Amino acid sequence: MHQQAFLLWTAIWNYNYKINAMTTTPEHDERIATLTFASVYPHYITKVERKGRTKEELHRVITWLTGFDDKKLQDLINEKVNFKDFFAKAKLNPNAPLIKGVICGYRIEEIETPVTKQVRYLDKLVDELAKGRKMEKILREG
Repeated sequence: MHQQAFLLWTAIWNYNYKINAMTTTPEHDERIATLTFASVYPHYITKVERKGRTKEELHRVITWLTGFDDKKLQDLINEKVNFKDFFAKAKLNPNAPLIKGVICGYRIEEIETPVTKQVRYLDKLVDELAKGRKMEKILREG
């Protein structure tokens, strides 16, 4: 019985790993790069607030990743910058590579295109915030 359970678990893990280890395509990377931050930002707010977190916590996470303060963030939203320009203006946190795992079907560590990887870093942080993870864990402080 235990051997059957182990084999089933192994098959499920291998299946999930293969699905979650997708690689991006140039078309996907271009779509991500040209997407405006302003178009995604309201969805980030909705996601975290629906799970009992705050806009201030979201801003703390974004600031940690990008170095943008609230004013700069609002300026970039008003300018409707795309993600390529958003991250070109950012001072990425040196601990950003510690953000690992799967988000939107992609294993972050395996994404080769810098802008796509940076967007997925942000997506992963927002996801962790919405799931109730402690802020010090989200910000890779401990």
